[in-house]
Amino acid sequence: MKKIISVLTATRAEYGLLKPVIKKLNKIEDFDVRLVVTGAHLSPEFGLTYKEIEADEIYIDEKIEILLSSDTPSSISKSMGLAMISFADYFSKLKPDLLIVLGDRYETLAVAMTAMNQRIPIAHMHGGETTEGAIDEAIRHAITKLSYLHFASTDEYRNRVIQLGEAPDRVFKVGATGIENIINEPLFTKEELELQLGISLDKKYAVVTFHPVTLENSTTKDQIIELLEACKNKDDINFIITKANADADGRVINTLIDYYASNTSNIYAYTSLGLKRYLSALKYCIMVIGNSSSGIVEAPSFGVPTINIGDRQKGRIQASSIINCEPKKEQIMNSVEIAISDSFLNIAKNTINPYGEGNTSDKIVRIIVDFLGNNKINLKKKFYDCEAK
Repeated sequence: MKKIISVLTATRAEYGLLKPVIKKLNKIEDFDVRLVVTGAHLSPEFGLTYKEIEADEIYIDEKIEILLSSDTPSSISKSMGLAMISFADYFSKLKPDLLIVLGDRYETLAVAMTAMNQRIPIAHMHGGETTEGAIDEAIRHAITKLSYLHFASTDEYRNRVIQLGEAPDRVFKVGATGIENIINEPLFTKEELELQLGISLDKKYAVVTFHPVTLENSTTKDQIIELLEACKNKDDINFIITKANADADGRVINTLIDYYASNTSNIYAYTSLGLKRYLSALKYCIMVIGNSSSGIVEAPSFGVPTINIGDRQKGRIQASSIINCEPKKEQIMNSVEIAISDSFLNIAKNTINPYGEGNTSDKIVRIIVDFLGNNKINLKKKFYDCEAK
């Protein structure tokens, strides 16, 4: 009998990172892979990004709507409640042998809690990382404790998962699938990308993504205005902006992005670029700006500078191509000048990405085949005690 593997995705970025794993698992005869789609994927406001999955000809087993049309902390909690109710029914019907999740989303935590209650083993990608400015920090570590198999992107992150009490023989350093996508995804030419975006790319441009800093109170509006004002004042550069996730205050950011894009000649707004357009945009840009993990993990592999704004990604391992600055207009503009200097462009061009070499999905699939094929999963985990310092 085939082993049923359920894979969860709730956001555009998450799907892109899961895609190579899904495709390779689908090739294994002994596995029945079921992709379940939820969250922002199913929202017109966030671009109905499940259509990208369908365009990739990856079968969607179920679409489960949980997202409320609000982004207050209360509505986030209610969406988590809806997720637990809906996925309780889904898991009762499907009875998967393994659930694969990635990262640190609130939707993922709710689904992982539901799977735990139904004694479904969980495999977690990108555990052990730190993002000190976001609620994702606590969510990620909570998912680690709910999970059985752990696929960390660096040695330091693997060690941190072990520090949380997970046994070393269940924690694996595998790198990041984002690097694999850069190597293997057939990207657009610059001319094709122009047609896809509907704009000319003759002028040098930056790619911008900014999400709410969810552990700060009432800073979102001020921070995105500082960023957008900095972009507006650098009129020798175009700024291609992808909108924020469905987080608390995400709609505040997106409303202001739309306003500036409508009233500023060098700002262009997109609800979602999708994996291929996004990576293609990174390939030809002069820099990446914002507070998204893609500026830390993927951008260095293109040899372009990243301006990382504020505390959202604080604590992540960084390549030498990253400039950190406060969410203030003048600091952002000064950082842009540093990023385009010959000396820093040379640093970015020669940087070494610490997140792997592009063979992550092969490692993950081999480990899953071993654990499921040899019945090595025992949910009665023992807490692994590290020596106190």
